[in-house]
Amino acid sequence: MIGPRVEEDPVELFKDFLWSFADRDGELKYQQAVGRMIMAEQRSLVVDFDDLVAYNPSLASRVTDEPDRVLPLLSSALEAVVKTVRRDYVERAGRLFVRCRGAGLSTSIRKVDASLIGKMVNFTGVVTRASAVKAYIAEGCYECPSCGQTVVSPTAVLTCVKCGHRTKLVEERSLFDNVQLLVVQEETSALSGGRMPRAIEVVLRGDLVDTVKPGDRVSVSGVVRPKKVRSLYDLYVDANFVEPLVKEPEDLEITQEDEEAIKRASQDPDLVDKMASSIAPTIYGMKEVKEAVLYMLVGGVTRQAPDGLRLRGDIHVLLIGDPGIGKSQLLRSVAAVAPKAIMTTGKGSTAAGLTAAVLRDKETGEPYLEAGALVLADGGVCCIDEIDKMSADDRSALHEAMEQQTVSIAKAGIVATLNARCSILAAANPAFGRYLSNRPLAENVKLPPTILSRFDLIFIMTDRPDKVEDTNVASHILKVRSEVRPSPAFSPQFIRKYVAYAKRMRPVLTKEAMDRIAEYYLKLREAVNEDSPIPITPRQLESLIRLAEARAKLFLRDRVTVEDAEAAIRLMDYCLRRVARDEMGRLDIDVVMSGKPKSQREKMVKILEIVERLQSEVQGPVHKSLVVEEAKKAGMDEAFVEQALERLHREGMLIQPKTGYFKKV
Repeated sequence: MIGPRVEEDPVELFKDFLWSFADRDGELKYQQAVGRMIMAEQRSLVVDFDDLVAYNPSLASRVTDEPDRVLPLLSSALEAVVKTVRRDYVERAGRLFVRCRGAGLSTSIRKVDASLIGKMVNFTGVVTRASAVKAYIAEGCYECPSCGQTVVSPTAVLTCVKCGHRTKLVEERSLFDNVQLLVVQEETSALSGGRMPRAIEVVLRGDLVDTVKPGDRVSVSGVVRPKKVRSLYDLYVDANFVEPLVKEPEDLEITQEDEEAIKRASQDPDLVDKMASSIAPTIYGMKEVKEAVLYMLVGGVTRQAPDGLRLRGDIHVLLIGDPGIGKSQLLRSVAAVAPKAIMTTGKGSTAAGLTAAVLRDKETGEPYLEAGALVLADGGVCCIDEIDKMSADDRSALHEAMEQQTVSIAKAGIVATLNARCSILAAANPAFGRYLSNRPLAENVKLPPTILSRFDLIFIMTDRPDKVEDTNVASHILKVRSEVRPSPAFSPQFIRKYVAYAKRMRPVLTKEAMDRIAEYYLKLREAVNEDSPIPITPRQLESLIRLAEARAKLFLRDRVTVEDAEAAIRLMDYCLRRVARDEMGRLDIDVVMSGKPKSQREKMVKILEIVERLQSEVQGPVHKSLVVEEAKKAGMDEAFVEQALERLHREGMLIQPKTGYFKKV
C-alpha cells in the first residue's frame, strides 16, 4: 500500500508511515508493531524495507544512500510516535531504534568494497566467530577539570570547547551500551570452484548482541565503514539489523501449501523408496545406503535421562567402498539436500578445523574461540569425505563429538564445552585399493575400532562384475548424460522441507515395537556361550531404537510401530552380516568394536603365551622362527603368525630388541 505524501521531511514521512501503513488484509501493521514493542519493553522496532519501498521509494532510497543521516531521523520519528502513546516508556527506555530488515543494496561479502563506504548494504553469510559482549560509549559526558565545562557527545571530545584544556570522561554520567563483534563468511555453496570464501567483520550494538551464534546462516543489513589498520583501512559493517535465516533445521520456513504437500506425501506407503531414490538420483542403486541416509537426515529422538545424561538421537553412517562407486557424489548430494550441512574432507581437516580453534584478537590480543565444522553443523549433518586420510591425532577429535556430541576446549585460559549435536556421514576408501572380503574390517580400512564402533551403520560398497547390474548401471549413466533424464519423485527443495518438518516429531516406542526389537536382540545373544563370539551389544540396540524412531518421524507418526522396528532390524542385519563376520562366517561384533574377531584374538593371546614361555626357556629375546614353529604345532598359519607378531609389536605388547627377535613387555 502507498500512503499519502505529506512532505519530504523524513521524520514526518516516517511518522505517517507508522500511523497509516496497512498490509494486504487492511490491518495497520506498524501501529500494532509499536504496541507490541511497548508491551514487550523492547528498544527497537523492526521495519520490513519492502514496506518502506512500497510506501515511499524516495525515503527508502535515502536510507540506502544516506543511512548515517536518515536512520537517526527515523529513530526520532519513532520516539515521537511512542511518546503519544506512552511518554513514560520513552523516558524509561532511553534511546529507541529503527531496525530495517533487508535494507540497503543487496550484495555479497565478496563485493563489499571502498565504493560502498557510508552506504547501507544487505548480504547473507555464515557466522564463524562471535566475540564476548563488551560495552561502548553511546553518549559520553566530557568535563573540563579547569573551567568545569561539560559536553555530552557520542564521539570523543578531547579538548574543552571553552578554554582548550584536555577533558576527562565522567563515566557515571555517560551512557554505555552493549557491543559484539561477529565474523561472517561467504557460504561455500555460493562459491565457484577454486575460490576461497571471504569474510567480513560485523559490529552488533544494543539489543542486536547475542541474537546469533557461530554456525548460524544470517542476513545482515548495515552501514559499510572503514577501520584504520596501520597505513591501510579494513572494511567492516556496522549492523542495523541481523537475523538468522534458519535458526535450526526444524525452523525452516514452511508455508501452508508446503505443509499440505508434506502431509499428503506422508500417506504414501512407498514414501521411503521414493524419497531414498530422490537422494543423489544420478547414482544408480544403493537402495539400503540411501534409505539409511534418509533416516540419518531425520534422526531419532534425543532424550534427557533423569540423572541428566543426554541420550543422543543423531545417527552416524560410514560408507566404505571401492574407488569410483559414487561415495563422494552421494555425500555432496546429502549436503545439498540437508536443511543444515557442512561438507569437509579428511585430508583438508585438522582437529582444530573440526572442533574449535583458539585464536588471538589482532587488536586486543585476547584469545577467542572460532567454531570448527562439527560445531558449525550443530543441529544438522557433517559430511566427511576420505575420513581414512585424516591423521590419527586429528581424527581423535571425533571421539567426544560422536558419542557425547560436545567439543571440550581447554587452551590459552579458555575452558569451554561447545555443542556438536550433529549426525556424521563419512566415507572411506579401502586400505588395499579395493575391499578384500577375506580380511576383517579393521585391516580393510585405516580407522581405529574406537571410531568404527561409534557409527550406527557401516556399509561395505564393493564393485563386482555382474552382467545384469552392470547393464542397469550403464543404462542409468547414459540416461543421466542424455536429453532424456530420469526425474526423481521429489525435488531437493521438497526433501529439505520434508526433513525439516519431520524432525519436529517426537515419536514414542509402542510395546509391540519394543518387544520386536528386544526379540531380535535376545535371539542373537542366545547363541552366545563361553566359546562363541558376541554378535551384538547394547550399542547396536540403541542404534536400532534410533533407526525405528527416525522411520516413524519420516511418516509423521507420534508412535513407533512394529513396521518401523522391522525396517530398522532389516537395515541393521544387512550391515552386520557384511561387516561383523569372523573367518568362520559367524557374527562377531568384536570385528567392529575391537578390530579383531574373538577367534583371532584368542590366537594372538596364544602367540603371546608362546613368546613368554620360549622367552623364559632361552632367557632372552625369542627369534621369530621359533615362535612360528611352536604356533604351527597349535594349528596356526605361518602368514597369520607373522602378521600377528607385527601387530602385537605395533600395539606395544611385544618389543623387538633386534631384527627378527621378540620379547614380551
